[in-house]
Amino acid sequence: MASSYPIRIIGDPVLRQRSSEITNITPALVKLAQDMLETMYEAPGVGLAAPQVGVGRRIFVYDIGDGPGVVINPTILESDGEWVYKEGCLSIPDMAWDLVRPKTVRLAGIDLDGNDIDMEADELLARCFQHEVDHLDGVLVVERLNDDQRKEAMKIIRKRDMVATQG
Repeated sequence: MASSYPIRIIGDPVLRQRSSEITNITPALVKLAQDMLETMYEAPGVGLAAPQVGVGRRIFVYDIGDGPGVVINPTILESDGEWVYKEGCLSIPDMAWDLVRPKTVRLAGIDLDGNDIDMEADELLARCFQHEVDHLDGVLVVERLNDDQRKEAMKIIRKRDMVATQG
């Protein structure tokens, strides 16, 4: 039986650190992925990176409605186009912003069986991949906002007593 984790909120130092590469797939890593999926579904969200549950490793889970996926050591190889979409983050609850990101991406990584992954994604799935890779690099969505959006976001975050650091 999997168990869910508390989701770390903006201001937690683990969210600002680059996660370390995963060198081997262990039963503990498989369990972490299962627990992360449960946590993501409970939240609810469409993606969750390990730092969001306090684990500084390069793994994320996702499900935009086509079934769950897990990517270990992801790298975005290519991106193209522009797509504006209202983007939120489980680590910054109840907030979302219209944000421009590339419309399509090509993502490489490894699955839980140790197989190489090379996927093309567009729109929501591409955005999810970019958002989760940002988490693994210690980048929060507020850092992707323009200056005015970021100032307004930080004002709201401080008003809600979320301990946030300036991005």
